[in-house]
Amino acid sequence: MRPQSAILTFLGDYVYGRGICVASRSFIEAFGKVGISEEATRSTLTRMVRRGLLRRQRSGRRMYFGLTPISSEVLKDGERRIWHSGVVNDTDSDRWTLIGFSLPESWQRQRHELRSRLVWAGFGPLQNGLWIAPGEVDATGVIEDLGANVKVFAAEPRTPTDMQALVRDAYDLEGLGDRYREFLRRWDTADPAPEAPDDLARSLMLLTGWLQIIRTDPRLPLRYLPHDWPAEKAQRVCHSLHERFRPQAARIVADLLDTVPDESSAD
Repeated sequence: MRPQSAILTFLGDYVYGRGICVASRSFIEAFGKVGISEEATRSTLTRMVRRGLLRRQRSGRRMYFGLTPISSEVLKDGERRIWHSGVVNDTDSDRWTLIGFSLPESWQRQRHELRSRLVWAGFGPLQNGLWIAPGEVDATGVIEDLGANVKVFAAEPRTPTDMQALVRDAYDLEGLGDRYREFLRRWDTADPAPEAPDDLARSLMLLTGWLQIIRTDPRLPLRYLPHDWPAEKAQRVCHSLHERFRPQAARIVADLLDTVPDESSAD
């Protein structure tokens, strides 16, 4: 696991919404359970502070880390994707959002940033400079501060458009399906993650891996996906195991968590 991904999982499950800051030693102890070294944890916390994902707060001689508005939004999005929106889009509506953009060839950084944001928001490339996403997507956060010439439309397919072919061309369905099937091979067993020392480690591994998959899932309409699409079964396994791991994981976290009130949340 990437240390930052594991830290965000931990923050989402045990820190988000509680108004607390967590000591660096607690992070080190928690992530040591999943094979992340003290050095890697410390350097990742420092990078996350530089990127605005965490803030430092000193109490006595100890350093604590709290959430920022940016990380709170990331965790809110993760919570929505895991527990609320789900991976199955069985809506009857066939509405799509189109984004067209034109950037100078010299704008390599902006081009890369825009494409990354588009993928994050569920868009796939329809053709050069034109991307498509299911549903009606608020693209404000995707295009802001890039200075790009961008146009956004809501649309519905019309004959003779072959939407199944379009979806296959715009999205890597085979790769996404393989990620769900690999998740099932790893977790849909009688003894999931036997290498983990306890249920906190299992919970961190489970949700971190799950988030890495669903953040790349655009939630395409079910009628355009293969009949044996594995996402729904994988979601049931994830939710069931999380409930199974949660009691012991919560007890372990209660023992290792060193916290102070988040002073910024009182502002």
